Amino acid sequence: MAGLMTIRVTSNARDLARGLNDFIQRQVPFAIAQGINRTAQRVAEGEEENLAGTLVNPSPFTMNSVGVKRAKKSSPTAVVYMKDIAAGYLEPFETGGVHKLNSRALLNPKNLRLNQYGQLPRGTLAALKGRPDVFIGAVKTASGETINGVWQRPTNTKRVTLLNARGKRLGKLNKLDATQNNGRGKLKLLIRFGDALPVKQHLDWGKRAKQIVDQWIDRDLAEALGAAMRTAKR
Repeated sequence: MAGLMTIRVTSNARDLARGLNDFIQRQVPFAIAQGINRTAQRVAEGEEENLAGTLVNPSPFTMNSVGVKRAKKSSPTAVVYMKDIAAGYLEPFETGGVHKLNSRALLNPKNLRLNQYGQLPRGTLAALKGRPDVFIGAVKTASGETINGVWQRPTNTKRVTLLNARGKRLGKLNKLDATQNNGRGKLKLLIRFGDALPVKQHLDWGKRAKQIVDQWIDRDLAEALGAAMRTAKR
């Protein structure tokens, strides 16, 4: 559990038990834990809504990364947290700075199909590295700009048949256009490497959690304690 993405929900509701009879007092720790857990669940649900409303088309992995460690009778504190992997790349959305990268550079796809969440499908970069018509490196363009990235060489499909490691014909070729670059065709930029970009959205994880706790903790505790007292009177 990453510290910056962790919220603790607790209360001083034990003070409410003073003066109550012994039976009700025995019910109080369980009731307090129930009330705290109800508020903690509200915080978790609020943070999930916060993710959906702040991030652009977040993946199911991100949406399912909010966790709750429930309070117990012996430990009346619940913890709402972001699971470690997601906390790592979401931390800049709370503290500011630049996006966390999975690799040494920002991967900016140019001529590749993305998944429904706007991301490169898992294994795409590894698959590209294994193609004979693809290389990774820096290319100086006609305009004088040097671009670092993943490039696809043009292939003369009338003279060359490219096969994958299993001996099957490769698809998605950069077919040679002999009218370009003195008959040599043009390289196709598949992924451009760049620096991490500044984070523009802010989750305000802590602020959102505090608002929910302030709004609900007293009511959730009162309902849980009320239910315990009604049970005691039966």
